[in-house]
Amino acid sequence: MRMQTRGLELPPLYREVRLREAGDAFAHACAIAAEAGAGTLVWSRSWHLFDVAVVLEPSLPLARARGALYVGMSALADALAVHAPPEKPIAFVWPDLVEVNGGAVGGARLAWEPGTEREAPAWMVLHVAVRLAFEQAAEPGLTPEITALAEEGYGELDAATLAESYARHLMAGLHEWQEEGFRAVARRYLERLDRPRAARRGLDPGGDLLLQDEHGAETRRALAPALAAPSWLAALGLAR
Repeated sequence: MRMQTRGLELPPLYREVRLREAGDAFAHACAIAAEAGAGTLVWSRSWHLFDVAVVLEPSLPLARARGALYVGMSALADALAVHAPPEKPIAFVWPDLVEVNGGAVGGARLAWEPGTEREAPAWMVLHVAVRLAFEQAAEPGLTPEITALAEEGYGELDAATLAESYARHLMAGLHEWQEEGFRAVARRYLERLDRPRAARRGLDPGGDLLLQDEHGAETRRALAPALAAPSWLAALGLAR
């Protein structure tokens, strides 16, 4: 794979900001979000990392706007599925990790303008990243818990092509949330949720994960504190 040089073909509501290969889409989007506004899509032209951040302007209070994470996760999985080899499983580990064929390949995270839970933030940044290829050749089977799209048969799929597909699925997912409510968002996310396992699983309107065992006992995992330390960053070598 080579560094991407072409621009993106995006739906009209998006505005593209291209970064060099070593650029940090998440940090850049957070820095310009207040002025750039909704629909700004920042991406890094990397050959080994799909790195995209989109600026949102939610109308919901922060306590519910965090549901954008689940929209982004489903949009990313749908974009990967378009290009996936046959019978290549794509699954989630709550709340933010994406696996392909059982190996960690990427994930999503959120940032937002500081404020209270009951206020709608002026801006929110939804960031997704996926390892396209290992920067250095890896010995097969040495680290089965992590993987890259190139290792899973995605061929020459590049960041630009995946970004275009992701942008379309994200737009569709946000529209579905607006038209059908959070229940539709939760259903799509839970269809791909692999872990944690339970007899019954659900998401409440604030995004917390509800788990019920075979005896009916219920536990809750809060989304807000889980977002403070994204679980996938170390797997992709992005932890700072």
